[in-house]
Amino acid sequence: MSNTEADPAELLCSERPGEGVTVLTPRDVPLGGPRAIRVRRTLPQRQRSLIGAWCFADHYGPQDVSESGGMDVAPHPHTGLQTVSWLFSGEIEHRDSIGTTAMVRPGELNLMTAGHGIAHSEVSTPDTSTLHGVQLWIALPDEHRDTARDFRHYAPPLLELPGATARVFLGSLAGTTSPVPAFTPLLGAELTIEPGATLALDVDPAFEHGVLQDTGSVTVAGAALGTGELAYLAPGAGRLELTNSGGEPARVLLLGGTPFTEELVMWWNFVGRSHEEIAEYREAWQAQADRFGRVEGYQGTTAWLPAPALPQVRIKPRRNPS
Repeated sequence: MSNTEADPAELLCSERPGEGVTVLTPRDVPLGGPRAIRVRRTLPQRQRSLIGAWCFADHYGPQDVSESGGMDVAPHPHTGLQTVSWLFSGEIEHRDSIGTTAMVRPGELNLMTAGHGIAHSEVSTPDTSTLHGVQLWIALPDEHRDTARDFRHYAPPLLELPGATARVFLGSLAGTTSPVPAFTPLLGAELTIEPGATLALDVDPAFEHGVLQDTGSVTVAGAALGTGELAYLAPGAGRLELTNSGGEPARVLLLGGTPFTEELVMWWNFVGRSHEEIAEYREAWQAQADRFGRVEGYQGTTAWLPAPALPQVRIKPRRNPS
């Protein structure tokens, strides 16, 4: 997805009752393109820019496509990151400048590596009636941020747990490991918890974790979450407990990773290390330079998505609190 926030509003985190839990409240923003849909964005924000290397989290839907028009994001660029597309319902056609044409479907991972530069488009298919999912970004460490473009697809098996099910799409959890490689230690999993059940998971104590609530009523270490909220837990704990206090199944995404200590400059769809780099990326995209390649076969009303104007002040680096 394309980030339309050139100058995002900053929200504060809130401490909730619960041991060592900070809750990030989402803000409502539009996606780019002629058929803009609204998303709930929890990362980045002032008090928490990353969880591990996860640096961006959009949560959208369920949206009636007959009312919203669905998703139509024209070819747009990325640098210095990976995109993770994960759907709960609907179907999205992905095209990129590697030549990939792939469908994003519920319960299946589509991971695109931008590295030095890539372009892609995202369009919901005509058969989609309800669109519901998340778009996540992973920051690449300095030694790998100019890596070659890449695309991976993986359909993780459904894992049966006491009172819950899981699909582990990145990293390792509950005895299963995703075969998809990562540039930093990461965890990504969809969890569905039965009504009234408590799910206890052994986790890596070197990781910080985030629990993004999608549906139902979930408490994380005693802190209750609302729809679209993200619970942050610092490194140190080797066990994570999630309780579904409602009468319907509850679904969350569990994200994790070792703390990412590098300073990032994030603007529009670019991740870099300085204002000057971001300006260089923008200039290359506006010139339709070879750095990003070409997306073939996109049938939308706009051939490509122009970048917004740079801010009049230097773009500030993002970092987590020490």
